[in-house]
Amino acid sequence: MTTFPIPSIPSAEAIPSTLRRPGAARFWWSVFLTGIFTGVGAAALTLLLEAVQYFAWNGSSTNILEAAGHVGVWRHMIILLGAGLITGAGQVILKQLSSGNGIDTTAAIWFHAGRMPALRTLGSAVLSVVDVGMGVSLGREGAPKQAGAVIANFLSDRESLSDEQRRLLVACGAGAGMGAAYGVPLGGALFALEVMRGRLALRYVLPAIFTSVIATAVSWLVLPDAPTYIIPAYTSSASSISWALLAGPIIGVVSVGYVRIVTWADLNRPKGWHRLVAPLLGLGMFGIVSIWYPQLLGNGKDISQLAFTNQVTPLLLLTLLLLKPAAIVLCMRSGAPGGMFTPSLTVGALLGAVLGYAWSQLWPGVPAGLFAILGAGAVLAATTQGPISTVVLMMELTGRYRSFILPLLLVVGTATLVARTIEPRSIYDARLTDDEVALRLKLREESSQ
Repeated sequence: MTTFPIPSIPSAEAIPSTLRRPGAARFWWSVFLTGIFTGVGAAALTLLLEAVQYFAWNGSSTNILEAAGHVGVWRHMIILLGAGLITGAGQVILKQLSSGNGIDTTAAIWFHAGRMPALRTLGSAVLSVVDVGMGVSLGREGAPKQAGAVIANFLSDRESLSDEQRRLLVACGAGAGMGAAYGVPLGGALFALEVMRGRLALRYVLPAIFTSVIATAVSWLVLPDAPTYIIPAYTSSASSISWALLAGPIIGVVSVGYVRIVTWADLNRPKGWHRLVAPLLGLGMFGIVSIWYPQLLGNGKDISQLAFTNQVTPLLLLTLLLLKPAAIVLCMRSGAPGGMFTPSLTVGALLGAVLGYAWSQLWPGVPAGLFAILGAGAVLAATTQGPISTVVLMMELTGRYRSFILPLLLVVGTATLVARTIEPRSIYDARLTDDEVALRLKLREESSQ
């Protein structure tokens, strides 16, 4: 078994909890600047994505599904082949920007004290935005998350922060990138701590909150301050609570399978000259499928919105439930960079709606849209292994804070427990080796004692 140096467990003094601590001014100044520049970066990357999508799909910068339905079939082929060409060329260029392989954000935080190659990481972020704008079936949050992490790493160098302060600041930058991109400041802060840093310690809370709030506020100067998903005021009921208890374990098991195929795809991205050929073949094939199923294009936000509002037929839901994970794996296996947050949410929405329709045959009365929302939250929690941040994110993304909280908590909790029992790896651990996952789990357990 490969051995890795075990980072020392930091003392409570490593992160200045007050302004009186030695070095506190440098640390909190870095927190403030990370929030500012991450918000600017998230807004710029979002505008770039919208511009690419507008140009590629002939007139829509916000709804790729609607735009794809109004263009000819050849445009699907041309755009996705173009994405394949850009991806292949981009991967070759990125390989030249740093020696060795790029460092994933999770690996950087846990095993490299937050250090990561700036040019290669930012180049990958821009490439992922272009790909998603052209219809690649991956998420757009990966780019602002990477940008926030790089900004935090740069400021840590500039202010000579300690390794533990750098780890936290890089995690906060990543969470702030997500918070700014989706307008979810509290969810972004909790994502930084629970998912990226892996520790919900009190001394970490204020840096995470300040970074995410500042970044989100800055992004709101350009981006709309509105919920990502507009849904009805669904209410909890005995039927939805019973469904949550029964569906949670099922969703947990499905999430394990999803994490494992995503891990396989990420670990088997093309290498060598295959970096040029694989994207053309894989994304070209995806372009053909998207002619009949344009719902597969992009990160999945549009089809999730329809599922949340009961506008998708059961047969189409079932078909997309099979095709969407396959599209995600195909795009990843082709070498396209991108995030996993919204694609995983979409898979959960489809799974929840399908299970909800089946449940309605036994206990009718609950709209399928509510089951889609609960399923989205359950898959997100089980695949990120971040139940607390997921619950908050779902409430912020929908702008609904109480209407479905009880069944959401139940389905999120049971799905996460089952998934964590079977598989310690999350979708953000895809590039970690088994030994690194085991070490990360050990460090998390030791820090919680």
